[in-house]
Amino acid sequence: MSNVIVVTGASSGFGLMAARALAHAGHTVYASMRDTAGRNAPQVAEVQAYAKEHGVDLRTVELDVASQPSADAAIARIIADNGRLDVVVHNAGHMVYGPAEAFTPEQLAQLYDINVLSTQRVNRAALPQLRQQGKGLLVWVSSSSSRGGTPPYLAPYFAAKAGMDALAVSYAGELARWGIETSIIVPGAFTKGTNHFAHSGTPADTARAEEYAKGPTADFGEVAFKGLAALEPADADPQAVADAIVKVVDTPFGKRPFRVHIDPSQDGAEVVNGVADRVRAELLRRIGLEDILTPRSIG
Repeated sequence: MSNVIVVTGASSGFGLMAARALAHAGHTVYASMRDTAGRNAPQVAEVQAYAKEHGVDLRTVELDVASQPSADAAIARIIADNGRLDVVVHNAGHMVYGPAEAFTPEQLAQLYDINVLSTQRVNRAALPQLRQQGKGLLVWVSSSSSRGGTPPYLAPYFAAKAGMDALAVSYAGELARWGIETSIIVPGAFTKGTNHFAHSGTPADTARAEEYAKGPTADFGEVAFKGLAALEPADADPQAVADAIVKVVDTPFGKRPFRVHIDPSQDGAEVVNGVADRVRAELLRRIGLEDILTPRSIG
């Protein structure tokens, strides 16, 4: 069955890969991004050319995840074009790299806004339609950093991704009786094949960062990045994340996995998430809400 899908943060990286892969699977896909008439105009042209070349239904839509009016307008346009919206892929995010102390509180707030509050804005725009339909799917692109091993200099990003993951888990239970499924995609640290690390932000307090660069932690940055890269198998391909999203979307309603890990480096997140998700399920059983562990089809 063809679905109408919106993918946030789809100008590059996992988002663009997922949008293309979903379109090739036969779905109507909106690759959303901000500033489509400005900075991302080349990406819009690239998406249009790709859709024409490959004969797929891949479109773009202006959606700035930092703006509720923008999210509302984008979702309204998609629904107006198609009469429905079936799948929301929460992919938009940003990474920063450097000693935690050197980031200002304002930088952490901005990172939390992009990685967490963005999903809330899109949900508030999209969920009334999905609940009215009585059926839908939220796919959240989390990160193994939310529960796996935590190398230094990525603390603000780790904290934001943990917040997003926690929000996804809570939403899963609250939406199950509305017929809305949740699948959390958990990529590991892909150091090649995307611009995730290359485009990462840096601390605003450069003087504080320099103290770390010259102190006993001087080797942290080099050792951590080289260590992560060494853990990653030579054949690790970020396209596997996009393929996992397609597989989830194409799985029949009620059969979709709650979590899917794509972590070539095996940083331990799958083990910890396995325990945490079992504990969640057990608590829901104990308090009489076992039914919200699986979505109820009401459409």
